Amino acid sequence: MSLPEPLRPAQWPDGHVDEQTFAAYLAELPVSKVWRQKQAARRRAFVARWPRLEDWLAEPLPVRVGSLPGQRADRLTDRISFEGRLYVIHLSLQHGLRLDWPYLTAAATLRVPRNVGGSLAAGIECLVADSVQLGYTRRSSEHAFWPLVGRLLLAAGHADPARLGEADLTAYAQALTEFAKREDVAAFYGPAEAFTVRAGILRSHLHRLATVLYHRGQLAEPPSMAKPTYAQRHVGPPAMEKILVRYLETRALDARPSTLEKVELGLRRFMAFLAQHAPQVTDWEHVTRQDALAFATYLDTATGFRSGHPLRAGQPGNPLAIMTKRAMLSAVSVFTSDVASWGWPGGPTRPLLGAGDLPKMPRRVPRYIPDHELDRLMAAVTSLPDSYQRAALLIARWSGARRDEIRRLELDCLDAYPDGTPRLRIPAGKTRRERQVPIHPDAADAIRAVQADRGAERGFRDDLSGTVVRRLFVRKGRPCSASYLFDASLETACVAAGLVDAARQPTITAHRFRHTVGTQLAESGARLHTIMQVLGHTSPGMSMVYAQISDPQVLADYQSVLTPGTTIAGPAAEALRGGRLGPEAVDWLTTNFLKTELELGHCLRLPAEGPCECDLYLSCAKFVTTPRYADRLRRRHRMQQTLIDDARTRGWEREVQRHQATAARIQALLTELGEPLHENHDFDGQVCL
Repeated sequence: MSLPEPLRPAQWPDGHVDEQTFAAYLAELPVSKVWRQKQAARRRAFVARWPRLEDWLAEPLPVRVGSLPGQRADRLTDRISFEGRLYVIHLSLQHGLRLDWPYLTAAATLRVPRNVGGSLAAGIECLVADSVQLGYTRRSSEHAFWPLVGRLLLAAGHADPARLGEADLTAYAQALTEFAKREDVAAFYGPAEAFTVRAGILRSHLHRLATVLYHRGQLAEPPSMAKPTYAQRHVGPPAMEKILVRYLETRALDARPSTLEKVELGLRRFMAFLAQHAPQVTDWEHVTRQDALAFATYLDTATGFRSGHPLRAGQPGNPLAIMTKRAMLSAVSVFTSDVASWGWPGGPTRPLLGAGDLPKMPRRVPRYIPDHELDRLMAAVTSLPDSYQRAALLIARWSGARRDEIRRLELDCLDAYPDGTPRLRIPAGKTRRERQVPIHPDAADAIRAVQADRGAERGFRDDLSGTVVRRLFVRKGRPCSASYLFDASLETACVAAGLVDAARQPTITAHRFRHTVGTQLAESGARLHTIMQVLGHTSPGMSMVYAQISDPQVLADYQSVLTPGTTIAGPAAEALRGGRLGPEAVDWLTTNFLKTELELGHCLRLPAEGPCECDLYLSCAKFVTTPRYADRLRRRHRMQQTLIDDARTRGWEREVQRHQATAARIQALLTELGEPLHENHDFDGQVCL
């Protein structure tokens, strides 16, 4: 190893500094005279052993480290090298010697003395103070930063922590990975797992340092968390990799980053499957539908990528496994369909999977939280000691926002309507649209408490907008995870409220707050547009679920038709009264009753009979109505009278006869229902959607 230029001045051609220079350095340290004399003697021994510094740098790694685990003080691998560490540290921090990473990693006990003073001690202390400001403890920050920053500076060859950057941290992380591959790791750390544990601790310290450096402005981007094993990238054959990278770059123009990540994960898992089960396939043109179907079968027994235990994709009661398989097969389906339609050379020539090949997802009724459980749960939530977790759950309870939307709330998300009602600005998420919703004062107070607790950290780049925004939920310089804000907090609250199953697992999820808000809005008579706005739905059908399961008038009308002894009229009334409908017909009507509603009643035509062939449902054999529709029937009768008068004025006798027949039919229905013909009041039970 050659010496850097700073160590090659004319007065130090061999790489060593003279005794006077080292003595001047020792004189600045707050230590005893005896200790200075001892260190000076150790330097003389070091220089005598290696007159040229390059000779020491060329020694085997165990010799340079000097002391290995388990060695007695009188039997070190090389005492002179071990005792000369302070002199080597001086050469690096004061004179530009850049120590190599294998040495810095193998020398587990190497430490930069805390009494070195100068810019180094002040710089590390500043890092510790910034770490404390972000929420870490001083003790843990000092324990992490002194050895870590010391090694980074020894590798960089200077003593200024303010000059550390992304390249320094990346080099250390790579050095840990490379050192783990050495055959002699056990010689420096004992058992093989000892270095694995040590490397894990050092990586966590690196992540903390990167967080501090980001908020100080020394890093351009915040550090990313290490990906779990299921997200590891499988690199396929060059031809397949080229098409995949091109596809991901194209989809990045319109797809959310999280969506793109899932697509890539599914496709790379498919390529890994092909590499193992069809190694002869090296390009997308030769991937067949049979390969894709074999992949679907393989996923039935493969280890789930969201957990460390086997997940059976077809196992009943395991929607997570079904979603996992569906997501990966959907990625293959969409990818092959897109690339085939775009006609890319070397890509799939036709779609390999269709909608019918994907696992069918059950359409579940929204699980709202019953009032008696909700009261117990919220009492436990308000008692949570962590203000961040408490605020997140209160926001979920009163806003109906999704978990990711709450996690990404901006620091200034709270304002107020003109009348003083708190208002929450929910960031663009799944629907790519921001929205503002009223929020309960309890949730607003919790938000203000979190805002008051925040420091002056830098913002984070938003995945959708690309702008840097300051987030509300940031702890220790990092955005809070959904697991911390919701899973851990709900587990604590549910245990306190007694809302757990036999296995002591919580029975409430964060998403049930959203269903609860939607259900309560519908039961309170909120307009469909209001439910859509609050929940961030893009189509009425998404919000209709809450209206259909919550409307008490719909329930009353259902009971008025399908309960024995009720008042009904119409051609199908006799069949209902006489119980002449078979079990299958009754089961279908019970399940699909909401879908049978017409303007003036319900059509009980069964699926086996096919669709209605005309709009003359007033005389249809499957038509039935109830007193609830009496006002509509009367309004329709008045409209028919108006049409009769108009047709007479124009001399259209056939039209007069047609409208008279309709009016007579409506009058007969009202008579069967026992309702008067001319009573006039507004119909307030509208459910025709």
